[in-house]
Amino acid sequence: MRRAALRFCSLNKGLLIPGRGLTQGSQNPEKQRVIHMHEACSPIHVNHVRDKLREIVGVSTNWRDHVKAMEERKLLQSFLAESQKGLPSRRMRDSYIEVLLPLGSQPELREKYLTVQNTIRFGRILEDLDSLGVLICYMHTRIHEAKMSPLSIVTALVDKIDMQKMSLSPEQDIKFSGHVSWVGKTSMEVKMQMFQLHGNEFCPVLDATFVMVARDSENKGPAFVNPLIPESPEEEELFRQGELNKGRRVAFSAKSLLKMAPSAEERSTIHEMFLHTLDPKTVSFQSRVLPPNAVWMEDSKLKSLEVCHPQERNIFNRIFGGFLMRKAYELGWATACNFGGSRPFVVAVDDIMFQKPVDVGSLLFLSSQVCFTQDNYIQVRVHSEVASLESKEHMTTNVFHFTFMSEKEVPLVFPRTYGESMLYLDGKRHFSSMSVPVNLRRD
Repeated sequence: MRRAALRFCSLNKGLLIPGRGLTQGSQNPEKQRVIHMHEACSPIHVNHVRDKLREIVGVSTNWRDHVKAMEERKLLQSFLAESQKGLPSRRMRDSYIEVLLPLGSQPELREKYLTVQNTIRFGRILEDLDSLGVLICYMHTRIHEAKMSPLSIVTALVDKIDMQKMSLSPEQDIKFSGHVSWVGKTSMEVKMQMFQLHGNEFCPVLDATFVMVARDSENKGPAFVNPLIPESPEEEELFRQGELNKGRRVAFSAKSLLKMAPSAEERSTIHEMFLHTLDPKTVSFQSRVLPPNAVWMEDSKLKSLEVCHPQERNIFNRIFGGFLMRKAYELGWATACNFGGSRPFVVAVDDIMFQKPVDVGSLLFLSSQVCFTQDNYIQVRVHSEVASLESKEHMTTNVFHFTFMSEKEVPLVFPRTYGESMLYLDGKRHFSSMSVPVNLRRD
């Protein structure tokens, strides 16, 4: 992971060289590509990034006009390519963007991002990353002849977010950067980094990999995207890594505990945990007791409910994916805090699959649970399901996986039922996918 981050840094340096054609029609690449989020920090969430997205898609900022705006997008179907071969190839630099969040130079922006511990709300960062990822993909797929994009680009998966710093200061400027790093026929992988000003330079604090998919003008079916041409050995390595990431995701999905039985080693783990909970006085399968310094998994839950108002809609009038991530993260953080008894720090976010869009007006039910612990690490799973106001039927929309690190060692979590045992193994798999121990900087 560290080597990948260094490759990404070197790629960004190359992309920032004015002589390599980062921008078109401008002699100042910084002015051309840096988007200031301070135009966006009002309570109504109208920031420059999302304004840019609305401009590209051609949707209305007024909720009452959304039906008319979506009807107008039907006229863009003629701009959709019938095959990927009919689209011009693009370079990684064509989609490269930088976004500035001037928390230090403009203190009035801090309120939105501030925690009570005087650090930055990570849930807000998730929102910003989601918007940036979509915009990056629109830069990759832009059609110069069309005033608006015929594509509907949506977040399919948050593959991985890795932190390099324990907490972020709300008193220094933040910069995001990113570009498309891999392309399939209808999907794109986006690499993003986040930096914070330390002294006179921006230092990396976060690496993120998102997967976006392109849909047609009405967001009803898949659409082809421009192929990507690597231009250097570093870019070829990034593209190769994108292929490997796709293969890893397919393999991980194929081995899902919802599809296959646990491995022999995993079955042995669960059986040993079961034996550790048998009451030595009765030696009965029905009599269960907790070992020392342990908590039943069912006692680690927290739940919340959100009413999905129009204010939180995305450019396609569904609930903004970044909003869903922020709410899930904040519930997951509260769960880790309540479980560990001290302030937790996020270490990693991975495998957030957007299975179903959330309509405006829906009831969003979030259920958070500690599913695995080790030393001072807490693996939290947040399940999201939605129900319409007219129907009581619940449908899963997302499952979120967060890894936190507590300031002190935390209790072990023990499953009581078979279903909880599967959650435990799933959490262990996600936790094992990262390198431990994690060294987060404190500066």
